Amino acid sequence: MIPAPPVALSIAGSDCSAGAGIQADLKTFQHFRVHGLTAVTCVVSETAEVVRAVHPVPVDVVADQLSLMLESFPVAAIKTGMLYSAAHVEAVASILERQRLPRLVVDPVMVASTGVPLLEADAVDAYRLRLLPLARLITPNLPEAEVLLGRGIRDAAGLEPAARELAAMFGTAVLLKGGHLEGDDCIDVLVEDGEVSRFTARRIPLPGSHGTGCTFSAAITAALAHGDHLADAVARAKAFLGEALAGSYRFEASGGPRIHALNQSTVRLPELRDGRSDRITIG
Repeated sequence: MIPAPPVALSIAGSDCSAGAGIQADLKTFQHFRVHGLTAVTCVVSETAEVVRAVHPVPVDVVADQLSLMLESFPVAAIKTGMLYSAAHVEAVASILERQRLPRLVVDPVMVASTGVPLLEADAVDAYRLRLLPLARLITPNLPEAEVLLGRGIRDAAGLEPAARELAAMFGTAVLLKGGHLEGDDCIDVLVEDGEVSRFTARRIPLPGSHGTGCTFSAAITAALAHGDHLADAVARAKAFLGEALAGSYRFEASGGPRIHALNQSTVRLPELRDGRSDRITIG
């Protein structure tokens, strides 16, 4: 009998174009040889170019999916993506508080790549008070971090102070993603127990795509499910995301926009060198 793989659970929205959300998470889990489970919070009619409609799943249905999966499988790691409303955040947090699983990755999804809000305004406080303090890691991008902090982050020099502030605020590790900054490189800063790790990759300009944040956090979750240390999990995930971007493909519909899709399924699985990742650690 083939040994069972580790199990990871995604609590997120469904993207019908399969570039982001639950679909991106499942493709990423499969690539990392993790059995993926889902609890669907919203059904979103979208592509990389447009968010046409958001259909929230009833809160009790989300809670039932989550409870059933936790009762039925040995879940090794969990990630949250689009949670949509304060009620959804509260319900998820209530269940996870009782479980106290050690590997919870919270991607505080607030705005789509197109600029359309994916989180109701009153849900931010629910994130701050209920969910983020439960996390092993939170993975905000720059706009999300600015919302959580209530202030702006102007440049790359502001990444580390902002990540440290968020880590202290919520008592968790923070991966602050700097992809929204200008420059040839994408710099992400991880703060874990006071130690700072920087992850730098050459920017791959790819218009008409989305789902990079979902894919990144899902890859981290998968690596944690395999037992990787957090910094190594981030390094593997960043390498994977870079290869998925570099190996992307393009669709052209008749009369429609050109849409790029990340290739999460066929890129080479990043391996650690001598059990460690390539990273620069300071502080």
